[in-house]
This record gives sequence, C-alpha cells and structure tokens, in this order.
Amino acid sequence: MSAQNRFDGHLACRFDPAQLERTPAFVVDEGLLADNLAILARVKSATGCKILLALKCFAMFRVFPLLAATLDGVCCSSPHEARLGCEEFRREVHSFAAAYSAADIEELALTSNHLIFNSFAQKARFQRHAAELAAQYGRKLHFGLRINPEHSESPTPLYDPCAAGSRLGIRRRDFQGEALDGITSLHWHNLCEQNADALDRTVAAVEQHFADILPRMQSVNFGGGHHITRPDYDLDRLIACIDRFQQKWGVQVYLEPGEAVALNAGYLAASVLDVQPAGPGELPNVIVDASVAAHMPDVLEMPYRPHIVGSGQSGELAATCRIGGLSCLAGDVAGEYSFPRLPQPEERLVFTDMAIYTMVKTNTFNGVQLPDIVLFHPETGQLELVRRFDYSDFHMRLS
Repeated sequence: MSAQNRFDGHLACRFDPAQLERTPAFVVDEGLLADNLAILARVKSATGCKILLALKCFAMFRVFPLLAATLDGVCCSSPHEARLGCEEFRREVHSFAAAYSAADIEELALTSNHLIFNSFAQKARFQRHAAELAAQYGRKLHFGLRINPEHSESPTPLYDPCAAGSRLGIRRRDFQGEALDGITSLHWHNLCEQNADALDRTVAAVEQHFADILPRMQSVNFGGGHHITRPDYDLDRLIACIDRFQQKWGVQVYLEPGEAVALNAGYLAASVLDVQPAGPGELPNVIVDASVAAHMPDVLEMPYRPHIVGSGQSGELAATCRIGGLSCLAGDVAGEYSFPRLPQPEERLVFTDMAIYTMVKTNTFNGVQLPDIVLFHPETGQLELVRRFDYSDFHMRLS
C-alpha cells in the first residue's frame, strides 16, 4: 500500500463534520456504497459470476439490505460472522476458517450454505457430521476445499497466504491419495488490494497445478483482494478472466471482495484535543479524540498513512504537524500532515476511506470511547445515528 492514502480516493466528504453530535464517529456515505455496487453489478451482469461480501472487512448490517440487492451473499470466518450473515444478509453464507472445532461445526452447519475445509484431516473429521446436522433441519450443505496455489502476489508479507510455511490452503502435493467425495468447490485467496493482472497470473498458476481437479468441481472461488471499484482497476481484464475460466472449466465463479464493496465510502471524524508545541527539529503534535491503535488499527498493521480531508503531504502546505491519537501507546500516530494553518482544539478532522477494516477491528484499548456509527444519506443531506457505544460496551468485554 502507498505511504499516502489509499490510491488518493475521495479527498473530500459530502457531509459537514460540524453537524455530528459528537466525535469520534464513523460516517458511511450510502451514495458512495451505491456507486461501488453499480460497478460490481456490471461485473456480475457481464459474466454471470457471483459476488460475496467479505464480512472480515465490512460488516455494517444496517446497510445489508442495500448490499443484498446486488451481492449474492457473504463469506465468513467464524460462527459469529456466519450467524450475522444468515440472520441479517439472508442470502448465501460461505464459511471458511483455518481450522474448526466441533462446537464450530455445530453452529456453522445451521447457518452456512457452503463450508470450506482447510485440510483433508478437517474434511475427514467433520464433513459427514456437518452434512447430517444440516439435513436434520432440512438444509443442504455444500463442501469445498481451500487450496494454496503457491503463487505469491501480495506486496505485504503479513497478508500473503501463499508465503512459505503458510497455514492457509492445501498444496497440490497434499492431494495425493486423498478422496474428493462430496467436494464440489475449490477456494483460494492470495491477493491484497490488487488489480486484474495479479488475478490473471494467479489463475494461470491454479490451472497449472490443479488442472486434473478443476473439471470435477461445480464452483471455484477466486477469493478477495480484488480492488474492483478502484478508479484504475482493469474491469475489462477481470471480466475476460472470469469468462474464460468459466467457459473452460464449466464452473460457477465466485468473488469475495470486502474492500471493493466499501472502498472510499466511509470516514472517521475526530476532534482536536490538544496541540503540543514543537521542540528544536521537531514537529508539533496534534492530538485527536480518536485512536489509530483502537479505531483504525490497519494503519499500523499494514502500515499506511490515511488521508485527512484538506491536508497535504509533509511540507506541502504552510503548517506541518504530526497527527496522533489519545491513547498511551507511543506509536498511536497516523502520520505527518500539512495544513494551510495548524489545527486548533475543537476543530474536526476527517480521515478518509474508513469504512473498511475499521469498525470490524475497533477495540477498547485504554478504555477509549468507541466511535459512533453514522450513515449519511446524500439525497437528503441527513446524518443518521445508527449506533452509539458507552461504558457498558467496554465493561461487558471485561471480567
């Protein structure tokens, strides 16, 4: 990822942060979500592929009715995600985890439509029991295997499922002597915020290693990491890749993007609490009421520098400062920014592209206040408070 913001996405926002009752607050623009869905709908219409929402990235169920009008379902990584998808999205539920417990299977068999195993040992242990549980409730459960194409594309090792020694996916050599009874799909995931050229190369690797397995499948899941709604994404190349694969192998292709669904559709509004003067050779520290570590941890994990509306690069505008959060973590810092003038206490700053990997990753480190969740309706200009957190949310997670 760029050291700047995510591909210089929406550098402004259509709502007035001063109208927010309080900060910190996540604000999701319903109109920008609809714009992303229109692009995904084009891919579906052109290819007949199915597209799932990756709940690990974006799980704001208040907007599930909007998303479900275009998307075919959700992909999940735990019983809790699968239950959320089953109860709130109400379309297909695809579940995968690196490993399941017996208790997981008891729940997933009642909420999932597709259950993906990460090893033949897990398949042998749980497939029959899961099928029987589902059948008791009149449900049909489909089974698949996650494969490791042993083809790395991710620019960040932390997010590379095909790195040496990866625990994710079954390598081709591990298929030797194993039965595929009841398996109707293959799944892989190896991309991270990438374009269609990376998918083309990955598909070639899969076809090279699994050519004898593919004809036996009904569906193949290309995973996530496709930045389909990014302005420079090669949609025609994606469409051609899907079309060719489906025709060649006679399968239904699934995609499961998370970021592409809500890319550049959300914001985090924060208020300036204090401005610390700079020492010799230092920058002023501007402290806000949000926390990078607690509210946007992907900034530290990736890492990347999120964009702030109205800001420039360090030294670009008149006043350069360092923006940091209010927690006690020394590294709770978003980065260096410049502004026409130094931000002052009570002013509000708006971080962009804050719908993805934020609300799903928030934590209560230091007991910091969890941000409100707000939905912006551009057709009316109204801000709708969807959820407000308080002390009870912090208290209930402790003992």
